[in-house]
Amino acid sequence: ERVREEFTKLLMSAHPRVGITILVDTGIAELVLPEIPKLRLEIDEHHHHKDVYEHSITVLEQAIAQEDRLGGPNLVIRLAALLHDIGKPKTRNLIEGGGVSFHHHEVVGARLSKNRMKALRFDNETIDAVETLVALHLRFHGYGDGEWTDSAVRRYVRDAGDLLTHLHVLTRADCTTRNAKKADRLARTYDGLEARIAKLSEEEELSKIRPDLDGAQVMSLLGIKPSADVGKALDFLMELRMEHGPLGEERATQELLQWWKARRHP
Repeated sequence: ERVREEFTKLLMSAHPRVGITILVDTGIAELVLPEIPKLRLEIDEHHHHKDVYEHSITVLEQAIAQEDRLGGPNLVIRLAALLHDIGKPKTRNLIEGGGVSFHHHEVVGARLSKNRMKALRFDNETIDAVETLVALHLRFHGYGDGEWTDSAVRRYVRDAGDLLTHLHVLTRADCTTRNAKKADRLARTYDGLEARIAKLSEEEELSKIRPDLDGAQVMSLLGIKPSADVGKALDFLMELRMEHGPLGEERATQELLQWWKARRHP
C-alpha cells in the first residue's frame, strides 16, 4: 500500500513526467511497474515518437491538459493515459516490408492494467474504470470520417457508461501526431462524434438506455417465471433498442412475442 500511495502521489503531481522518468532510469519501475520501462523497447508504429514510452508520457500530459472536463486532477484518467498502450509489447507483430503492428493490444493492455493495479492494491472501482478505458481507447478509430450508424454511437455511449467524458479525454489525448493537418482532422472528427452523442442524448437520454419493457412486463407477456429466459428476452429487447432507438411499448411487445414464438417453434 505504501508503494501505491507514493506512486499515486507522483502521478498526481503537476509534472509526473519527471518522477516517472526517474523511476524508469533508476530501475525502480522494473520492480513496481515493469510494464512501463518495457515500452521503451517498442517503436512507435506511427513514427511520431522514438518509442511507445515517449508516446505514453505525451498522452498523459495531454490528458492532464484536459482535466478541467473532469473537474480537476483525476487519478483514473492519468492511470489510463499512462497504461493505455502497455499491451503493445505482448502483441508486437512484424509486417512484411519492415512495419510493425499491435493487433488487439487494447484487450491485452486492459488485462495487464487490471493485474498490475491489483498488485499495487488499488481499489476495485479505480481498477475497473482504468481497465474499461484501456479496453475502449481504440474504439473511436473505427469511426472513420463519421460513418458510424446511430446504433454504433449508442453502443459507444453504453459501453463507456459513466466514463464517457473520461473516454473523450483519453481519445483526444491519444492523438500525438506532429502533422498539424492530421491532428486537426482527427479533432474535428471527434468533435463531430461528440456532437452526435449530444444530439442523440437529447433525443433519447442515452445515459439511461434501457429496454422498452422491464422484467415484470416480460414475465407477464410470456407467462413465465423468473429464469434465464427473462434475461435473454431483456437482452433481445436491449439489442433492438440499441439498433433502432426507442420502440415504444406496443412495438416492443410485438417484437418480443415474435421472438418468443420463434424460440419456442423454430
